[in-house]
Amino acid sequence: MSERITVGSLYAGAMPAARPAPAADRKAAPSSFDAVLQNQFVKFSQHAEERLRQRDIQFKPEQLLKINTAIDKAASKGAKDSLMLINDTALIVNIKNRTVVTAMDGASMKDNLFTQIDSAMIIS
Repeated sequence: MSERITVGSLYAGAMPAARPAPAADRKAAPSSFDAVLQNQFVKFSQHAEERLRQRDIQFKPEQLLKINTAIDKAASKGAKDSLMLINDTALIVNIKNRTVVTAMDGASMKDNLFTQIDSAMIIS
């Protein structure tokens, strides 16, 4: 799997976009399919997407799955905002929203102080 994905796209065209059912076809449910789907995968804030583009950081699908698993683990331990290190990239992730809020490459991490986090995880 050497296929790279673009920021904000977990499946890079491999999976068609989900369309909500017409209102008449929908049954009352605690949450929509889209909401459930969004809560199961890692998302990227607009700021994080911009940083990823600026720093030419790209993730392979298997790396995104590892980040997703790390978010699950952090959530199970009660983390709220976590520093996640994967390869030479640092991510600050809001665990509750499953959202990467910023990203840094190795050069940007040097002499940097990470604040407002309650946990850290090294993803291998």
